[in-house]
Amino acid sequence: MKRTAQDILNFVEDNDVKFVKLTFCDIFGNQKNISLFASELPRAFAQGISFDGSSIAGFMNVEESDLVLWPDPDTATVLPWRPTEGRVIRMYCDITLPNGKPFEGNCRGYLQSVVGRAKAMGLTCNVGCECEFYLFETDENGNPTHIPLDRGGYFDIPPLDKGENIRREICFAIEEMGLHPEHSHHESGPGQNEVCFLYTPALKSADNLNTFKSTVKAIAARNGLFASFMPKPLADQPGSGLHVNMSLVRDGKNLFEGDLVPDSEAGHFVAGIMAHARELTAFCNPVPNSYARLGANEAPLYVSWSRQNRSQLVRLPSASGEFCRVELRGPDPAGNPYLVIGLILAAGLDGIQRQLPLPEAVNRNLFHPSAAAGLESLPRSLREAITVAGQSEFISAELPIALMNKYFEYQTLLCHDYEAATDVDAWERANGFLII
Repeated sequence: MKRTAQDILNFVEDNDVKFVKLTFCDIFGNQKNISLFASELPRAFAQGISFDGSSIAGFMNVEESDLVLWPDPDTATVLPWRPTEGRVIRMYCDITLPNGKPFEGNCRGYLQSVVGRAKAMGLTCNVGCECEFYLFETDENGNPTHIPLDRGGYFDIPPLDKGENIRREICFAIEEMGLHPEHSHHESGPGQNEVCFLYTPALKSADNLNTFKSTVKAIAARNGLFASFMPKPLADQPGSGLHVNMSLVRDGKNLFEGDLVPDSEAGHFVAGIMAHARELTAFCNPVPNSYARLGANEAPLYVSWSRQNRSQLVRLPSASGEFCRVELRGPDPAGNPYLVIGLILAAGLDGIQRQLPLPEAVNRNLFHPSAAAGLESLPRSLREAITVAGQSEFISAELPIALMNKYFEYQTLLCHDYEAATDVDAWERANGFLII
């Protein structure tokens, strides 16, 4: 049952809550927040909180800069790493114009609209995100270094794995915040980790991914470390992926349960994702560094699907019952969760509505280049990805034109700056490693 504003006001009064963080994303996925005294929360629920949209990347111009935050009470959670006396809670927000009309840059609102379309088709979409990250040491001044926490590899144990206790803290923290951690382990790269949590409905999954990323960074910092979600922070090591798993439920039945029938809603859904995979890349892989990951160290590059095969962009993992799903392995953690999940879902729904045919499965190991002959590849650079997305009728029909134009304008500037950089490593440190 969804929690109401009054539920949260009662909780604040009964649990010594002193501060409330109202959190949202800019259109590029960077989390922002404003802190209120708890006494201001009734006004926030009733009237919203105004802020300067012109100071948020991609939002508004100076001449029409006022925007309003509206906290979603159902997203309220205590921040467990903050003091228990004078507690801090956090809520995600939607954004409107001062006249109450929806703000086109509210990407959370975009995902809500896609979820609404699925509901109108009789479908519920559940989403689970597997998000990898690196832990790095900091120097004597607390600044991040490029020295990984350890030299461990996939599924290693201590002493090679030095991240075990950090992952434990992360699991406890996200559990307190309403997520359901399933398992955690050391990933393939030195200092690379993964914590997996249970799938949820699409909007909650995007909120949960933001919660996870901010929690990882907070717990790492509390332990004198730096967490990076940069797609490829170490040039000679595996990149960090954001594997997006989706299932569709109609009348209580998971449509991905059992064999995937090409001429079925599940088959058409997968076909839609594949048909639009190249157009989605500018959103699923949104920074220049993203393209150092694709095609290297088991990150997919070619547009194909198969069952279980981890060399594919799209695969059907071995599972049963409610855990049957489709997995898209191309996205990385630099993306805006609301746009990434929303556009993937919209692509799948487009496949259902147009009854797109599912291509034949590619049962080859595409990590061997010769095996990929004849297959279409994802864009090889951010500039190519922008071009593909900018020419896409699907993208232009999906996104508000103002949001789309600002997004591509920002990415084009990223390309210019990246290509003009005399020291690419320094540029990526300042514009990726320290931010994402």
